[in-house]
Amino acid sequence: MFRSLKHTYAQLIDDERGATIVSASTLHEDVRKELGNGNHTKTDASKAVGKVLARMAQEKGIRKIRFDRGGYLYHGRVQALADAAREGGLEF
Repeated sequence: MFRSLKHTYAQLIDDERGATIVSASTLHEDVRKELGNGNHTKTDASKAVGKVLARMAQEKGIRKIRFDRGGYLYHGRVQALADAAREGGLEF
């Protein structure tokens, strides 16, 4: 996970191959559709990223992951993304 002042990014990486399997961000088309008219908080945007990431992962047959918060504290936007990913069916 990475977050900037404006956007949130998350990706699932296969460490053995060093390849990104799935990625989502607040710039992703599906996330923008989920958010709608633009009247949302950064936490809402992070929830949408987690939800889309979980859906994309399940489409690839991935259910279990390890969550690396990238050094960010586990609260706020990071927690919102993680909770939404869990609600979407990812286990970690």
